[in-house]
Amino acid sequence: MTTLNGTQTAAIVMMNLDRALAIEVMKHLTEPEAEGIAAEIIRLHSLDAETTARALSDFHRIVQGHLPPARGGRDIAAGLLEASFGTDRAAGVLTKVSSAMTGSSFDFLIAVEPAQIASAVDGELPQTIALVLAHLPVDRAASVLAELSDPVRTDVAHAIATMGTASQDAVAIVAEALRARSGAFATRDAPDVLGGVQPLVDIINRSDAAVEKALLANLEALDSDLAEDIRSRMFTFADIVVLDDRDTQRVLRGIEIRTLALALKGAPPAVAAIIRRNMSERNRETLDEEAQALGPVRVSQAEEARAEIVRTIRALEATGDIRVQRADEDEYVS
Repeated sequence: MTTLNGTQTAAIVMMNLDRALAIEVMKHLTEPEAEGIAAEIIRLHSLDAETTARALSDFHRIVQGHLPPARGGRDIAAGLLEASFGTDRAAGVLTKVSSAMTGSSFDFLIAVEPAQIASAVDGELPQTIALVLAHLPVDRAASVLAELSDPVRTDVAHAIATMGTASQDAVAIVAEALRARSGAFATRDAPDVLGGVQPLVDIINRSDAAVEKALLANLEALDSDLAEDIRSRMFTFADIVVLDDRDTQRVLRGIEIRTLALALKGAPPAVAAIIRRNMSERNRETLDEEAQALGPVRVSQAEEARAEIVRTIRALEATGDIRVQRADEDEYVS
């Protein structure tokens, strides 16, 4: 390679670090930064010594003698991401990286309304609809999923979670059929690896509270183990207790007092305590006044308010503004 950009140089340095040190460095990166470096590690699966030496020199490291070619590839990137972010977040990052690198045959659907997409796939097998949704951005996939009626919606969700790989021919056939119905044009080839539990979790996370509740209940009846796996990966309102005080305060800055008052109706004491602890005295007084003025509220109102707070948390985590401690991640010690 004759020239290296900053991300490529950083990727080569990461590939040459001791694995434990590389993991520690990765933990301090934002998710977009980690995605960019992981993509380059995958691309740079075979490097010559000269390119490696040049990258290390750019980082002011003294290079002496002959350097062995650095080793990259998907497995190396996956290992670093899993050790740094945990299995679930690593899977999500790799999915986004793969999608960005390979593109999608269903890009032409991005401009199509969710209701129209749902109409276009009406009558198709759940596995076919799942294939389409797995290619869409998660926000659009969530909107299409909401347009489907049960039991189709549940069957499609189950198909997404249990999907493995799809051949290029199968993807091309489905994309061609939908393109003919919509009158749009596909632009790029599709990735091979699709679906899985984490992509379904991402879609459900962006669905409204009613769709989320109904879908999980129906999946419980269809496949209880799968439903439990999905729940374990989803951030819920009660999980706010895992946030540190700084991140909790960051979340609360974007939430209206009325929404907080509704969400805390019947909430676990531990959740109420962490929220109140991270509010100013004046805001606590306002919260108490609002809660008293509201009186008894419907369970559905409280659930929707909690869902709004959870959506805020998920959005802030996605942008790297806060960090949510997952069950499979090690805690820090000093």
